[in-house]
Parts: sequence; C-alpha cells; structure tokens
Amino acid sequence: MIQGSNQIPSIEVLYEDNHVIVVNKKPSDIVQGDKTGDETLPDKIKTFLKEKYDKPGNVFCGVVHRLDRPTSGAVVFAKTSKALSRLNEQFRGKETNKIYWAVVENKPQKNTGHLENYLRKNEKQNKSYVVQNEGKEVKKSLLDYRLLISSDKYHLLEVSLETGRHHQIRTQLSHIGCFIKGDLKYGAKRSNPDGSIHLHARILSFIHPTSKEEITIVAPVPEDSLWKWFEQNVNSLKSK
Repeated sequence: MIQGSNQIPSIEVLYEDNHVIVVNKKPSDIVQGDKTGDETLPDKIKTFLKEKYDKPGNVFCGVVHRLDRPTSGAVVFAKTSKALSRLNEQFRGKETNKIYWAVVENKPQKNTGHLENYLRKNEKQNKSYVVQNEGKEVKKSLLDYRLLISSDKYHLLEVSLETGRHHQIRTQLSHIGCFIKGDLKYGAKRSNPDGSIHLHARILSFIHPTSKEEITIVAPVPEDSLWKWFEQNVNSLKSK
C-alpha cells in the first residue's frame, strides 16, 4: 500500500511511472471542463509533466474516471493511449476498488449497512434522486458503509462503492438522513467556507495497465482541522 505524497505546486502526486499518474485532487479542482472555464486538473497535469520532463510538443493525459468538483481524493490518469484504453476497460468492468471517507451530520441508525437504491439524474438540476421503481434512465445503485469514529458533532463513514452513479454517495447517504458536511445540495445545514464537501476518495486500488500488479493508493485528507482530527484518531485506533 502506497501512502504519502510528493508535494509540488498546485498538484499533489501520489504515484507516477511511465504509464500512470495518480494525484490527490483538491476540492477546487475540476476533472472535466465546465461552464466556469476554470483550468482543468488534466491541463494542470499536462503542464506539470511538460515542465518536469522538459517535453517538447503536446503531452498526453487521459481521463480514466472522475470526482465531483467539491470532492477530494485519489484520481488516476493515463500517460499513454495504451494505458488509457486498458484502465478504461478496467474501470468500466468494475475491476477496481474505491473506498471513500464521508463526514456526515447525523449518525446512521446502524453502524454498518448495505444501501440499494434506484437513482434518476435530473440534468437541469445536476442532481440525482432516489426513486421507487425501475424505468427509463433509472440506475440501480449499491454501496456499503461502516461507521469508523464520531466526534462531538460529526461522524466519519467509510463507504465502499459497488456501482459508480452520478452523485451516488451523496444521494444515498442523504436518503438515510446522513447528510455530508457542507453538501447543501443534498441536505447539509450549511456550506463549507471553501465550497468543498466532506467527501474524500481515500483508497483507490487498480491493476497496473502494463505490469499487471495491483496498485493501492491512500490519499491524505485535505488540510482541514476536522479532516485531520478524524484521520489522526482513525490512525491511532488502528495502531492500538
């Protein structure tokens, strides 16, 4: 398991070789361009690679998967077209393992649980809803969660995704009354000052596209006092 990072301006690199680069996304970064016109994370990575290796011409950076803009954590990008096609196939085939940390306002009724819902995306609102029946554009969504630790006001859940739907964790946790801190769109009491939500892609495991070895990345939490409190206390529990 790879933990820690190589800190460089604007990009935190968690893993890199000739085929793959994994970065720790900040909540302010966007993986895919939107109406804001802000510089995308792939563009930042291209600039970083161009400068680091003094590359002439264009630099390849293929998007393998995405995280919502206010979400932080591990994101993998391909440095070659061959790696991109192999990683895309792997992510489509659900051969990866994604574990998220979510800080929620309300403690779930059960400390562990399996959530199975049908979600429908509203394109105009850019929001997903739990619906009662299958139908057109309704997608079955599955996740498991467990309570790791609680503070006086908040609770840290570890979430394991079985499916990858639009706003899935945010929607399903909201449906059981576990609103993610800062996520006004899905029921939180108030927003976070920096526009983030307390949802973090903590662990990402995948098979390397050329070596076929399993790569497991652990992404440090954002520089936020609540996040740091949870990370330190979870680590101390593990060490006991």
